Amino acid sequence: MPYFAGPEMLLRIPALLIAISFHEYAHARVSYSLGDPTPKWRGRLTLNPLAHLDPIGLVMLWLFRFGWAKPVEINPSYYREPKKGTVLVSVAGPLANLALAFLSMIILKLDIFRIGILDSFIYILFLYNLTLAVFNLIPIPPLDGSKIIAGLLPARHAYEFSKLESYGPFILILLVYFGLLGNILNPIIIFVHRGLDFLSNLILLRF
Repeated sequence: MPYFAGPEMLLRIPALLIAISFHEYAHARVSYSLGDPTPKWRGRLTLNPLAHLDPIGLVMLWLFRFGWAKPVEINPSYYREPKKGTVLVSVAGPLANLALAFLSMIILKLDIFRIGILDSFIYILFLYNLTLAVFNLIPIPPLDGSKIIAGLLPARHAYEFSKLESYGPFILILLVYFGLLGNILNPIIIFVHRGLDFLSNLILLRF
């Protein structure tokens, strides 16, 4: 996660809450739209951050730039095609963050607010959403990327891949501890950033 010092640290909390809430809500909404009532039963069909927060995960994310939200419970047995449905639900969270990052970039380029603190907030919102999208697409359990890969693999290979699930959190912790996570994420973040920048310039040129 990006690091901020001084007054901008106070802007990180609402930016994180928005990014996390949209991410988890997207998972819940897509699962529900595919016929799974579980997210509704669990009260996750909302953008209210309180429904999605894991307090310890939020503190870790704010202080150490590595954390988590409360996972959305789903039941793929309700889907017409469970494997395809699981992939769609898994990709929905990162796509929601990418959409918010793209919208934030458009707002920054249009210079709508012309107020320093609001521009700073939108910039932080952009960075958090971009980083969360890329981070969650890493194919290491329990991140969304691992569920996408498992859903795309043939059954036998998906079963072998699922054996990594119990080791996933430890792998992530080791990557963070040895400073390797940034080496993995930063080139991808830069690439996606440039892609969003290119698309936003194309859109703005038409107006």
